[in-house]
Amino acid sequence: MTDDTAPPAGPKLPTERPSERPGLIATYRRLWPHLWPHGRPDLQRRVFLAFGLLLAAKLVTMVTPFTFKWITDALVAAIGGQDAPTPKGLLAAPMLLIALYGVSRIAMSALTQIRDGLFAKVAMHAVRRLALQTFEHMHRLSLRFHLERKTGGLTRVLERGRAGIEELSRLMVLTLVPTIVEFVLVLGVLAYEFNWTYAATAFLTVAAYLAFTYKATEWRIAIRRRMNASDTDANTRAVDSLLNYETVKYFGAERREAARYDESMARYEKASTQTYVSLAVLNAGQAVIFTLGMTVVMWLAARDILAGRTTIGGFVLANTMLVQLSMPLNFMGMIYREIKQALIDIDDMFRILGQNPEIADRPGAAPLKVAGGTVRFADVRFAYNPERPILRGVSFEIPAGQTVAVVGPSGAGKSTLSRLLFRFYEPQSGRISIDGQDIAAVTQASLRAAIGMVPQDTVLFNDTIGYNIRYGRADATDAELREAARLAQIDGFVSGLPEGYDTPVGERGLKLSGGEKQRVAIARTILKAPPILVLDEATSALDSFTEAEIQAALDRVSRGRTTLVIAHRLSTVVNADAILVLDHGRIVERGTHAELLEAGGVYAALWDRQREADAALEVLQRADAPVVPRPGRTAVPETEAAE
Repeated sequence: MTDDTAPPAGPKLPTERPSERPGLIATYRRLWPHLWPHGRPDLQRRVFLAFGLLLAAKLVTMVTPFTFKWITDALVAAIGGQDAPTPKGLLAAPMLLIALYGVSRIAMSALTQIRDGLFAKVAMHAVRRLALQTFEHMHRLSLRFHLERKTGGLTRVLERGRAGIEELSRLMVLTLVPTIVEFVLVLGVLAYEFNWTYAATAFLTVAAYLAFTYKATEWRIAIRRRMNASDTDANTRAVDSLLNYETVKYFGAERREAARYDESMARYEKASTQTYVSLAVLNAGQAVIFTLGMTVVMWLAARDILAGRTTIGGFVLANTMLVQLSMPLNFMGMIYREIKQALIDIDDMFRILGQNPEIADRPGAAPLKVAGGTVRFADVRFAYNPERPILRGVSFEIPAGQTVAVVGPSGAGKSTLSRLLFRFYEPQSGRISIDGQDIAAVTQASLRAAIGMVPQDTVLFNDTIGYNIRYGRADATDAELREAARLAQIDGFVSGLPEGYDTPVGERGLKLSGGEKQRVAIARTILKAPPILVLDEATSALDSFTEAEIQAALDRVSRGRTTLVIAHRLSTVVNADAILVLDHGRIVERGTHAELLEAGGVYAALWDRQREADAALEVLQRADAPVVPRPGRTAVPETEAAE
């Protein structure tokens, strides 16, 4: 649909500074109903069991350092001859402890994997529910919102939001919480087995480690955010360029498009390089802090061994505890960064969910009941921008079953009428009604179900011809589909294709010609069988021959239906029951084709200009016709030869 006056950009989502983003607790509070879904006791049991297995796995994890301690002490005692064990007993105790170590490792791994498997169903269910909720909400949002947002960027938000939910659930439940539990257990063991100095050293080491990780990761997140912005921009440009593939080819703009894409990718390259450099700084700092902490603990343990306060096994226990704790801590920077990134991605999706639809059904809105289908505009005023009114008190009526055409120069506001009738926007004042029912008081679903649209630029789904026709009525039978195609004069063409109605149409229907796409649009409108029809410059982009064929099909479709025709080419509306001339947002003339020509006003002037333009075009076409040489006479134009 080409509007005479394109609407300005709608309200942008507020740009938030990082400090204004919701925190982990706030985001998790919004996620919790999806992770603990009401009415799904099976998923709730999975959450409960997953946390139980988490605690059990960490308790088993604590057995591993103790087995090292016991094995070391047993071997030292055996080698030193303490208690003079027999050769058989010499081997028995360490072997049993080694077996215990193996069992504990297997048990820990098994418990962890079972926990992960149990929680995976919960996390993916949450991803599915929120993705569906966001997708449905996007369709509820206004046309203004979608015209303002770029499709590539919007789908990217949905993709990253889905990934963010999955990532946050995995990191929180499967990584962060287990690490916190393990840290608390390690502090308790160190304080109990040794003294508070060990526990304090471990606590300060981890605190310094986390503080450094936080600062370094915040720095890295700023870089990551720039990288994401570049990635989104590059993706949006790629999608936009590929959607306009033909236009790029028309203007030979491949190099220009590649340069624009490379410009975005250059920014992405720079940010990505900075990301890797910052990661090296983060890893080096973490290694220094943790090594210093371990050195202090080892020194304390060595001192206590010399003082007789602990054994070599105790030294091994302290070392193993910290080494075991270092493994999840090594990933803490990544965990924090990924959680932070997941929060940003989820928040972007939640902000879309937080957008209130500009057009919403009123409380208690009733479905539209169409008897005859009389459409009436009463003193309708509208502006996309308050400073630039589009419609200035437009009033007219389309009686049931009749055809009314609206014509006028570009920018007059013709296509705005169809947008208001479909209730994509609300008028600032005035009233639009169907059979006396204010369209603002009925449900949007029932309103749009009663109206069929054949636009100027038909965009098809990247599916089959049959799917696109059946979009008019999903439950239509094959016989009904073929009958609609026959009436739209496309059945013969489709039947001649190798795959018939299963033929793919390509992205936006690019595999079909303009006339073929229009016939598909007409066929699906026939299948929908609406009582009211809107034809928004449905033939203006077609050649004269195709236009005549499509116009004949449109005449059949509109017969007996209330029809609003928005036209630029006046030759397509000469048979309309009434013609309205719209100029600068006002209806300046109305009447039949003959009456308006006789009046000699704006319509007559437009008619004369178009006839002159058509005549000039015909002369040019005849002049450009190829010559056909004939034996014995001078070559003549092919058009003359045909005569």
